[in-house]
Amino acid sequence: MGSYSKQAKEIVDAVGGKENIEAATHCVTRLRFALKDESKVDSSKLDQIDVVKGTFSANGQYQVVIGQGTVNKVYQDLVEETGVGESSKEDVKKASESNLNPLQRAIKTLADIFIPILPAIVTAGLLLGLNNILTGQGIFFEESIIERYPQWSDIANVINLIANTAFTFLPALIGWSAVKRFGGSPLLGIVLGLILVHPDLLNAWSYGAAKDAGEVPTWNILGLTVEKIGYQGQVLPVLFASYVLAKIEIFLTKRVPEGFQLLVVAPVALLVTGFAAFILIGPVMFTVGNTITDAVIFIFDKVPLIGGFIYGGFYSLLVITGMHHTFLAVDLQLVGSKLGGTFLWPMLALSNIAQGAAAMTIGWLSKDEKLKGLSFTSAISAFLGITEPAMFGVNLRFRYAFVAAMISSAIAGMLISANGVLASAIGVGGLPAFLVISNGITAFLVGMAIVIILPIVLTFIFSKFVKQK
Repeated sequence: MGSYSKQAKEIVDAVGGKENIEAATHCVTRLRFALKDESKVDSSKLDQIDVVKGTFSANGQYQVVIGQGTVNKVYQDLVEETGVGESSKEDVKKASESNLNPLQRAIKTLADIFIPILPAIVTAGLLLGLNNILTGQGIFFEESIIERYPQWSDIANVINLIANTAFTFLPALIGWSAVKRFGGSPLLGIVLGLILVHPDLLNAWSYGAAKDAGEVPTWNILGLTVEKIGYQGQVLPVLFASYVLAKIEIFLTKRVPEGFQLLVVAPVALLVTGFAAFILIGPVMFTVGNTITDAVIFIFDKVPLIGGFIYGGFYSLLVITGMHHTFLAVDLQLVGSKLGGTFLWPMLALSNIAQGAAAMTIGWLSKDEKLKGLSFTSAISAFLGITEPAMFGVNLRFRYAFVAAMISSAIAGMLISANGVLASAIGVGGLPAFLVISNGITAFLVGMAIVIILPIVLTFIFSKFVKQK
């Protein structure tokens, strides 16, 4: 008998019994179930189990928040005591996909591609923030730190080089993750991404000036004139090229004898995909990507208050549906555009902080010790950019707290959009976000104050009209 066998049995019973479980696994803090019928889940019974800190359903999986260090023990007892077979995360993903509609599957695919590369992108954002501190004027002195202390300039240059690498070779990161997701060899995905940013190609950031000057280099391929440009900072070209590469590789692997695969599969797959990328996929997706970013920029340029209100206020709803992952691609596209930064990501950061402030307030208001602990720990997590525990474990249970956070982030979103706040990169989407703000830092800090104070005030006020635990 394991130390958590009782709780494991109670959890299985509350999610509809082992006959309702297709697959089960766990991550660092949560049990993840692929269920046949989520309507059989008794969430109130789950909430009464002492090790359970919250529950939510996302991406076709029903997730039970347990906590780091305990979840693996509960899972092991769940496997041993209930007869539920041990499953990998891939097993649960495949089982859960049967519950998704086509749009949800598309969103989940994007999430599966971008989530693995987030650590590299966020790390690069934090290092760019450190570089901003060293090179920005008016932070500590009227001039920048490196202007006052020139001996620090080379240190700042090295930091900037390290930080920019992830963004300069972003197609390689996306190629690795995308080809892996589509069932191909991740190594070929890296090579494909590097092909698209090869130094012999015209840098994508120089394309506009070269086009205006009529100096865009070209190839003549069987009578076709193909622009010889790279795709730095671009997301869509490498995504679609990765899909083609993976499918060609899978097709060839099934048909080429094993003894010849090394000589045939990778060379043919890369050659065909490379030509397709430069002749068709790249130019089309380059145009589509730029059209999308131009449209988003146009909206926020012409009606920033409306854009800020909608995105800032409703971002947390995107998190509930999982659609927020699609906007990571837009953020990366904006960072790589002529704008040189994203105005969407700062609103994401403020929305996360607002959810954390609302969850913290529930902790102050509650008399339930378990809820207090969950509220405070999930608030800290939200302040550092991870909002799911705060949203699903606390704020959505007390809907007025969730609404208070939405109202606050909508107001802050209007403020920072009207003031043209930009982030030079994607960093930690919480309190440390100010490190990567490249334009409108004062307005952003005011917005940060709003999403810390206003959710507390509104949650207190709304709680007077609702019976509090």
